[in-house]
Amino acid sequence: MTSAPQQRLVIGITGATGAAYALRLLRRGRELGLETHLIVTPAGVLNAHHELGLSRPELEREASFCYAPGDVGACIASGSFATAAMVVAPCSMKTLAAVAHGFGDNLLTRAADVTLKERRRLILMVRETPFNLAHLRNMVAATEMGAIIFPPLPAFYHHPTSIEELVNESAERVLELAGVAGARPQAWGGLNSKS
Repeated sequence: MTSAPQQRLVIGITGATGAAYALRLLRRGRELGLETHLIVTPAGVLNAHHELGLSRPELEREASFCYAPGDVGACIASGSFATAAMVVAPCSMKTLAAVAHGFGDNLLTRAADVTLKERRRLILMVRETPFNLAHLRNMVAATEMGAIIFPPLPAFYHHPTSIEELVNESAERVLELAGVAGARPQAWGGLNSKS
């Protein structure tokens, strides 16, 4: 008797602020037994170093498999390589624009394009504020193609006491959206619930 294949999650990291979300997704993925496939852009590496003090090798050790952005021949560049979903965390406006217009000029944007064409979940944790009209139009275009736009906006109704709690809750919500078994976002129980 063979066991079921391990669930695969592709994670992309770009140069927008919010590298902590990707790190949490990678670590939580390991806890849940996911096979994670990581692509980090050069700007994503700079940002992870600035925000988390992590080098590329340190960040890549958190994943099951890692790929260079220029490695367009990697397995995740093909729809024949089955994955549960892809999350871009954080997603820069440049990457959003590439996804919205099918511009697969590197492995991250190619993998996103593959995710969409195979009708799999693509979750874009967009990070920018305020949005200009190009940003909004690109979000609409990506949504029309099946992507989920997920700005990691904190939920304060659970009374978080740390940045870590805010990051963790957003990561759990993303994992649930990706269809990952075992994701545990906090459910809103209503104003009269005792939480």
